[in-house]
Amino acid sequence: MTERKPLLETFESFAERQIRAAQAEGAFDSLPGFGQPIPDLAGPDDPDWWLKKKLRDEQLVILPPILEARLEAEKTLAAIRGMTSEEQVRRRLAALNERIRQAHFSPAPGPVQGVCPVDVEAIVAEWRRQRASGPSDGTGPNDPA
Repeated sequence: MTERKPLLETFESFAERQIRAAQAEGAFDSLPGFGQPIPDLAGPDDPDWWLKKKLRDEQLVILPPILEARLEAEKTLAAIRGMTSEEQVRRRLAALNERIRQAHFSPAPGPVQGVCPVDVEAIVAEWRRQRASGPSDGTGPNDPA
């Protein structure tokens, strides 16, 4: 908009005229979501709706560090089954233990207990046992490449 409002015209009529001109030019025809219902309009009134939407859109999680560490521990322990090398397993477990230690010393509020560092040697031994006795699908350590 480069046109200035004439002195004798009200702001409302000036804005309305600008909108009508833009509509006539088709400036609003290809906007994202055109013709679609407004999302989350039927939901309950929530004064923090915009914050929750932003967190969801950005895929951000705001949890106390110890709860984040617990979630990371669950994901890491589940992901270990699919790892192909012992070095990879050890690296992930070492990173997990460091994250857990940092969470325990964090000044952020949250539950004091919740997750302890994992026993790397015990988990690696279990990983080896599962790899040795796992189904022969061509991915085991003794299977030909």
